Amino acid sequence: MSNRFFSICFLMIACLFMSFQIPKNIYKKVSKEIKTVYETEEFTLNPMRFSNEFANQLKTKIDSSNLFQIIDNKELKGYAFISKAPSKTDEFDYLVLFDNDFIIKKAKVLIYREDYGSEIGSKRWLKQFVGKKNGEKLKYEKDIIAISGATISANSMTVAINNLLQSLAILQEQKAI
Repeated sequence: MSNRFFSICFLMIACLFMSFQIPKNIYKKVSKEIKTVYETEEFTLNPMRFSNEFANQLKTKIDSSNLFQIIDNKELKGYAFISKAPSKTDEFDYLVLFDNDFIIKKAKVLIYREDYGSEIGSKRWLKQFVGKKNGEKLKYEKDIIAISGATISANSMTVAINNLLQSLAILQEQKAI
């Protein structure tokens, strides 16, 4: 009976850890961006762990499954945030890379699943988010240029980045990160 109990506990713990893994197709793209932006070949992604007591105050879900420290040779290089945002009929995966002060170094659309609106993945459009930091409030069509044919996705990306920056500001104010 006790061996069976330990086996079941072990399987549950293993499943818990595996649930926090980044899907392989996403990880390859994330890895490529990290290597380029931080000019490194070897790095580890350490999941950020903090208290859930602030979860109801946050504008976006932030936890150990989507916010990571980027460590290179035991040195903190920055942070990576991986999430999804809605498009017209589906959703797209995106990545935001930060420096050590949570200032955006790069935003990237990883997987776009619509026939129209993929222009939001252009480097030129995404550059608008570089340099933005916690607490900043971006306005679509004012601070962020609109894209004809990608209105829903462009607005969605702007909202997602806004919510992320506001949530990070709350976590920093509370000294959770």
